[in-house]
Amino acid sequence: MRTLLDISNDTLFFYYLASNLIYLVLLIVALLSSRAHHQHLASLRLERLKFSPVTPPITLIAPAHNEEGSIVPSVRSLLRVDYPELEVVVVNDGSKDRTLAKLTEEYQLEPARVLYIPHIPSAQVRGIYRSAREPRLIVVDKEAGGSKADAVNAGLNAATSPYTCVVDADSMLEPDALLRIMVKILEDPKHVIAAGGIVRALNGCELSGGKIRRVRLPRSPIVIIQVIEYLRAFLIGREAWSRGNMLTIISGAFGVFRRDVILRAGGYRAEAIGEDFDLVARIHRMMRDEKQEYRITFVPDPVCWTEVPPSMRSLGRQRARWQKGLVDTLWPNRDMLFRRKYGRIGWVALPYMWVFEFFAPVIELLGLATIALAAILGVLSHTFFLEFLIYGYLFAAMISVGAVLQEEVTYRRYNDWRDVALLILFCFLEQVPYRQFHLIWRMHGMWQYARGDVVWRPMERVGLETATPPPPARP
Repeated sequence: MRTLLDISNDTLFFYYLASNLIYLVLLIVALLSSRAHHQHLASLRLERLKFSPVTPPITLIAPAHNEEGSIVPSVRSLLRVDYPELEVVVVNDGSKDRTLAKLTEEYQLEPARVLYIPHIPSAQVRGIYRSAREPRLIVVDKEAGGSKADAVNAGLNAATSPYTCVVDADSMLEPDALLRIMVKILEDPKHVIAAGGIVRALNGCELSGGKIRRVRLPRSPIVIIQVIEYLRAFLIGREAWSRGNMLTIISGAFGVFRRDVILRAGGYRAEAIGEDFDLVARIHRMMRDEKQEYRITFVPDPVCWTEVPPSMRSLGRQRARWQKGLVDTLWPNRDMLFRRKYGRIGWVALPYMWVFEFFAPVIELLGLATIALAAILGVLSHTFFLEFLIYGYLFAAMISVGAVLQEEVTYRRYNDWRDVALLILFCFLEQVPYRQFHLIWRMHGMWQYARGDVVWRPMERVGLETATPPPPARP
């Protein structure tokens, strides 16, 4: 028994050590990449891009299902995006609430005479409308397709621009976000076929009229931890993987794609649970099967603000769904592993996803259980436990601190020093007990997927205009 416990504990220790060492390498690569990008920003003139005749049109696609609390301010913010040729396509995916009614009231929607060609299959489209107030706004009303992917496919069919950007209906783009993300694409339009921006937590920010008046760190512990997770995932993970052209996911909340590439890939897989990860994996496969040179990149300064789950219950549902999406993409693409024609995607990126994402909740929970059992039986080595705390938890916390400091040094969205101090404090509090809850949620997602439970469970939201109550009026 003791031998088995020692083997299990050592396995978990080296697993944590390997995971943290990999993230340390990613952090170093991300810091170097971010520094180079920041220097490039100093010489950047967005005005030239804005008024350049070669700047291509973009269609913003916003799928909406029961979004009456956020749809008007969200669309208002999308229409305020500073970009020369912009089209906004909102897809009402069979909403049962007043999503379509609110859009009709606010933007005076009228039936549009447009040719709708279903290049990609989707649920039946009931009608297409154009705003009498804002001609750039088109609303596609369709039957519920049961997934965000199905709604986006209808939006892709209605889009008329060479580039498309999918934005969640509960999200808000910064005014210059599209100009900034297109810089990377226009530097090499032949090869850069997709680019993702950073997604940040909107909760806690002061909003008014579809605009962010002040960026503030939320005071809810569960939301603060998500802020750290987003900083670590984007400013370290995606920044570094992008540097090696091994980016496997562009967030469904904010990503720009060449429309012709998406159409050639067959659009979004309607039954996909993690439609963003699934699409990027299929694009990698397609481009490498066709032996084409391409890049899928990440740009760290264009920002999309999105409302993150405000409660443990809602967050648990989201993370379980993310894990189901991971399984739903990795398993169909398992034949890409360790095959020469898939290059670094098949030899590095996907194996990492299998070992340190897919198997992580199983390995970690079993390892923690054996550590607890060893402690109960009185055979847990004090030296091992100390090393485990240092290399397993403290090391991971310092990686998160690195992400927060990278944000503070380069982009400084949180200007109040108290916000930065609170973020650093929560980098250590994140490890216990949140990390263990996160593992359980992911295991639950794997169990749901194994028994065929792929039902979409909507996230709890408070609505964009009410995400942060306005300050009380002074007498």
